[in-house]
Amino acid sequence: MAAPTKCQHLRRLVLLCALLGTMWEARASQIRYSVPEETEKGYIVGNISKDLGLEPRELAERGVRIVSRGRTQLFSLNPRSGSLVTADRIDREELCAQSPRCLVNFKVLIEVRVKFYGIEIEVTDINDNTPKFEAEDLEVKINEISVPGARYPLPEAVDPDVGVNSLQSYQLSPNHHFSLDVQTGDDGTISPELVLEHALDREEQAAHHLVLTASDGGDPRRSSTVRIHVTVLDTNDNAPVFAQPIYRVEVLENVPPGTQLLTVTASDPDEGGANGKVAYKFRKVNEKQSLLFQLNEKTGEISTAKSLDYEECSFYEMEIQAEDGGGLKGRTKVLIRVEDVNDNRPEVTITSLFSPVREDAPQGTVIVLFNAHDRDSGKNGQVVCSIQENLSFKLENLEEDYYRLSTARILDREKASEYNITVTATDRGTPPLFTEIHITLQVTDINDNPPAFSQASYSVYLPENNPRGTSIFSVTAHDPDSNENSRVIYTLAEDTIQGSPLSSYVSINSDTGVLYSLRSFDYEQFHDLQMQVRASDSGNPPLSSNVSLRLFVLDQNDNAPEILYPAFPTDSSTGMELAPRSAEPGYLVTKVVAVDRDSGQNAWLSYRLLKASEPGLFSVGLHTGEVRTARALLDRDSLKQSLVVAVQDHGQPPLSATVTLTVAVADSIPDILAGLGSLEIAENPEASDLTLYLVVAVAAVSCIFLAFVIMLLALRLRRWHASRLLQATSGGLAGVPTTNFVGVDGVRAFLQTYSQEVALTSDSRKSHVIFPQPNYADTLISQQSCEKNEPLCVSVDSKFPQALTPRVLQSPAWDCPRSPQQREGNKLTQGLPAAQTLPATHGFPAPTLEAPPVLGRMLFQ
Repeated sequence: MAAPTKCQHLRRLVLLCALLGTMWEARASQIRYSVPEETEKGYIVGNISKDLGLEPRELAERGVRIVSRGRTQLFSLNPRSGSLVTADRIDREELCAQSPRCLVNFKVLIEVRVKFYGIEIEVTDINDNTPKFEAEDLEVKINEISVPGARYPLPEAVDPDVGVNSLQSYQLSPNHHFSLDVQTGDDGTISPELVLEHALDREEQAAHHLVLTASDGGDPRRSSTVRIHVTVLDTNDNAPVFAQPIYRVEVLENVPPGTQLLTVTASDPDEGGANGKVAYKFRKVNEKQSLLFQLNEKTGEISTAKSLDYEECSFYEMEIQAEDGGGLKGRTKVLIRVEDVNDNRPEVTITSLFSPVREDAPQGTVIVLFNAHDRDSGKNGQVVCSIQENLSFKLENLEEDYYRLSTARILDREKASEYNITVTATDRGTPPLFTEIHITLQVTDINDNPPAFSQASYSVYLPENNPRGTSIFSVTAHDPDSNENSRVIYTLAEDTIQGSPLSSYVSINSDTGVLYSLRSFDYEQFHDLQMQVRASDSGNPPLSSNVSLRLFVLDQNDNAPEILYPAFPTDSSTGMELAPRSAEPGYLVTKVVAVDRDSGQNAWLSYRLLKASEPGLFSVGLHTGEVRTARALLDRDSLKQSLVVAVQDHGQPPLSATVTLTVAVADSIPDILAGLGSLEIAENPEASDLTLYLVVAVAAVSCIFLAFVIMLLALRLRRWHASRLLQATSGGLAGVPTTNFVGVDGVRAFLQTYSQEVALTSDSRKSHVIFPQPNYADTLISQQSCEKNEPLCVSVDSKFPQALTPRVLQSPAWDCPRSPQQREGNKLTQGLPAAQTLPATHGFPAPTLEAPPVLGRMLFQ
């Protein structure tokens, strides 16, 4: 029972060791395989997907790939089977020379995990090389006096295989005089020596022919032979002896070809002739070494034949043989150590590049994985990587010579859409060498910026009467994003202007931002429009911004002056103004009042007299429009004066309007009527009887009215003289003849009984006689705005005879004195627009400037 128990313990121990080994390998992330050399391309080395714990299809999904820094890719991944296969034929001797173990190391990268797995593959040797001698024939000279037991080194065969496949044994063809002795060195190499078994007799046999066979231990066994020709010489009992058994020399790898390394020296105590003359040659050197070094056969001087490379081989060992003329030989070893110089720049290999990257990628996003190494050794092979100072990225060393470049903060494409990152790999040699790689990183855009206008607000000026469809203005919004995120669409915010939608006035091109008018604007209708322009990008979701735009309509001279006073009926009859014959020069006859609906210079008006029936009698104020007498009136001056006054604005081109005024020159109404009657008959002898009767009737009524007024005034005269108040008032009417003045109370009593208005025109058939209601004058006189000593100024609108709506004339010649507020309110200014209502005067409804012209006046003094 003891035996099974011990066996079970052994099994458990083996399983535990295997388990611990597996755990250690997993922890080290190291996977090992072996493959024989000289296998064909595609040879399956191992199931890499199984060893990584992945399915074959996951190799491509997880970005599993081989990362190798070697010059030749020896292995590759088969994504279909998940196997690691050979990428080409592998020659172990070329790869590892005669190293006992030939190991190929590389790493497998899983990009998704950003993790490396070390792969170690041992390339096992096969017996694919035959032991080979340097020459096929060898001549050995032996003195006949050589005693048995003398030894003569024979050439060694070279087999690049290792282990049992390398050189294992030598065999000498059977011979009576010689035998073969094989010496094993400290490094395991075997050297054949020819041993003299029996003394030679040159006279008996001067030459011997032997065959030396070198064999390896492979299966099948390989071998090669060299023919040895032994020449028996006369006596030469001293072989050359080197001064040192081993020569050592160190040389820098960058020495130029032809540099002398050292000189070996061998001496031969034999004197004279060929027995004392020594010749040097390489004894044990491979083909590669024979190309790098050269030996002077006569002097023993060793020099370089080609440039050395520490990275290819750092140590050379060779044997030098010295042979005298008698065939005796001596050997020595030469050890050449090549010292490294910093002659290799660091090499940088990018294993993964993740470009482009979104501008909102989180901090720490991996951009580049790369490997940096240097073929030099020591400090010359130590590499330090760095990037230029850049706050956006950071460089980290992962393991060994692998680095990771990642973002140090969130990127902003609008500040930088592309980064040119320079990675510098520098070794620690003297002087240091460096290598730079340039990585271009593209940053993709996200919609994180709304369109921005160049101004906070816009003011646009457009002349009125513009054609429909006129391009008004162009707004531009810039979006620093790219592609669709930067494509701007312009719209107008919904609004109403004077009850109509804004879209009926203007429109905007959604692509260009050009604003167009949809109608012709009228400055007199409105002066400006305010609107909001919205700029939206085409991102998802879209971003937008607004800007205020104010459109100012500029006035054009498109309205002619409009004459407000004197205003005439629509039948084109001419009103009449009164001018007493006693008027002095400068007497204000009337005033032409006009307005212009335009503004600014286009509404500045000037007045001038175009035509007059009596030139030089009247003048017109250039800016006031006041018609005044230019000289004193004469008896010869005609009773009826016709004036044509022109009103012109200052626009470009200027516009104008004209008005015809008729001025009656007389001191009393009967004089006016008589004069007008005679003028009418003279001018129109064929007038109808109706006109004549009408004139006579009007004259009769006027006479009765005047007689009644004179009688009433005479009765009141005494009382008026007795009144101190009236005397004080009469002092304010300086210049008014007292014989012609009648008190306001008398006029009121008379007008309460009877009042009339006469409308006089140049055509008696178109004249009107109106008998208003009795309370007309009473109402008019009772207003507190007119003082008792003021002249009574009355006008009746002929357009409304039934309504008997009186108005106070606004001409300065007939204005009644009122309070300053009423005077200021009653002024007709040039800027007053048409159809605007004037202030109410004397308690009557306010007249409008569109009212028909006044046809007649009555003045009581």
